[in-house]
Amino acid sequence: MGNTDATGMLLRERAESWLGRSVTGRATPRGVPAGWTRTAVDRITHDARRYGFHGTLKPPFRLAPGRTIADVATATARLAASTARVTIPRLTISRISRFYALTPGEDAPALNALAASVVTELDHFRAPATPEELARRKPHTLTERQRTLLTELGYPYVLDEFRFHLTLTDRVPDDRQDQVEQTLRYWFRDCLDRDVTLGALALFVETEPGAPFRIHSLHPLEGSR
Repeated sequence: MGNTDATGMLLRERAESWLGRSVTGRATPRGVPAGWTRTAVDRITHDARRYGFHGTLKPPFRLAPGRTIADVATATARLAASTARVTIPRLTISRISRFYALTPGEDAPALNALAASVVTELDHFRAPATPEELARRKPHTLTERQRTLLTELGYPYVLDEFRFHLTLTDRVPDDRQDQVEQTLRYWFRDCLDRDVTLGALALFVETEPGAPFRIHSLHPLEGSR
């Protein structure tokens, strides 16, 4: 456990330096990889920096009528207290469509099960998606299963369509993908091909549309295996 915790701490440090901000609001050194300028890094991390370094288990949602963020925090704490820590196995750099992220390098059934639990057990706090929100997901481009998940849970890539990832970039132009991937592999070289412990659930807030994501509360996973 000690090795994975140490890797996790290093991972967070490197990722926050790459993105140039911390979701906690604390000051963060803004890293500049060899051959880059900070302006160039900022250009391909604009949205990723707003999201901050985290792995989404339940996609962002508006609160249902009569629900408060305190209600969600209480339920999240209860869920975390009964859930064991899980492992992100053999961390690797992956390209997903045209952006880059850190992902598990092997199947991660325990991690997927945790995500499914968070999605379903907290869903009663989510306001139903509006027609405009559903339309923004371009349902005509989705599979039948993804459209069902979008309708029932507000997002097409959950449950069996879920893929855990820690976003590092926005969309990268085709002619820069090799350079960006090589840079990321070097930047995160001491974290790759290692297991990382996921030890807490974090509740994030967006104070207004387009605002940077910030941690509202952190809830350690305390259940037994």
